[in-house]
Amino acid sequence: MPNIQELVDGLMNHDDKEAYNCLKELEAKSSSSTLVYPFFDTFVAMLDSDNSYIRTRGILLIAANARWDIGNKIDKIIDRYLKCITDEKPITVRQFIKALPTIAKYKPGLRKVIETTLNQANLSSYQDNMQSLILKDIQKALNDISMF
Repeated sequence: MPNIQELVDGLMNHDDKEAYNCLKELEAKSSSSTLVYPFFDTFVAMLDSDNSYIRTRGILLIAANARWDIGNKIDKIIDRYLKCITDEKPITVRQFIKALPTIAKYKPGLRKVIETTLNQANLSSYQDNMQSLILKDIQKALNDISMF
């Protein structure tokens, strides 16, 4: 079984299936322990990747580790993180929106800025069919956040 460092390194694998498997394993570990949280800065750096799959993995792992964020690292990068609402790839935007309720759950001080970002999202750069899907994702995320 690979160690955490090997899994994190695997997130950059050119084989997207392998990288996805690393993501899933890291998400599972993040749900039950702090073992992945020390790699938080790596996940933040992934937000700047030219590869949308890598950006998405970073987005998801930041959210997956929100429960362990005693160092308030998310608070420090929240503006940068929330810019993912305008990612060039609508699939990345959809994954980002679906991750936001997790952050809102564990970081209640960020709920207002998350809700504001969702409510003010400019979706005009996406095709109409994607805009409607993203709007549904936004509504679901806002509903989920209101439950906390």
